[in-house]
Amino acid sequence: MKKILAAVALVGLSTTAALAAPEKYVLDSSHSQVVFNYNHLGFSTTWGMFSGFEGEIMFDQEAPANSSVSVSMPLSSMLTGWQARFDHFMSKDFFAANGDEQVTFTSTKIDVTGDNTAKITGDLTLNGVTKAIVLDAKLNQAGDHPMAGKPWAGFDATTTLVRSDFGLGKFAPFVSDDVPLQISVEAMKAD
Repeated sequence: MKKILAAVALVGLSTTAALAAPEKYVLDSSHSQVVFNYNHLGFSTTWGMFSGFEGEIMFDQEAPANSSVSVSMPLSSMLTGWQARFDHFMSKDFFAANGDEQVTFTSTKIDVTGDNTAKITGDLTLNGVTKAIVLDAKLNQAGDHPMAGKPWAGFDATTTLVRSDFGLGKFAPFVSDDVPLQISVEAMKAD
């Protein structure tokens, strides 16, 4: 009986240790971007970006599947390179949004696919619609930042959104419905 109780106690301790392992990292807003593009009538590829957003990563470097990520950004932080394009995106043709509307992503599952790669499943809320998406993610580097002198981590990820899934399908298919995203973030260990 003592052996069974000892085994149960060890399992309980190891479960508690595993749950406590993720450490909080906050995004470095100055080095985190989401870049998107779309085909415009077959003539060109048009680019845009979100930058300066906020979020946190609960990062477990030893067991990455135990990690999580949550990010939010105001729709008004979108950069299009041309004010008239931004204004059109904010019109009733697309977002019909005010500057306070938030785009959010919250992970629900992380499947490790390699030494530095994973598929991150999560809920993306865009234009008032929430859908599950999958990010193909890669850990670029984790370690002490040479200038900040504290733990830092950097990640890249990609996915493709179908804009009509989020009520943003105006002019499809002439303007591509599929919108590839390239994501690059840096995060610092929270104090």
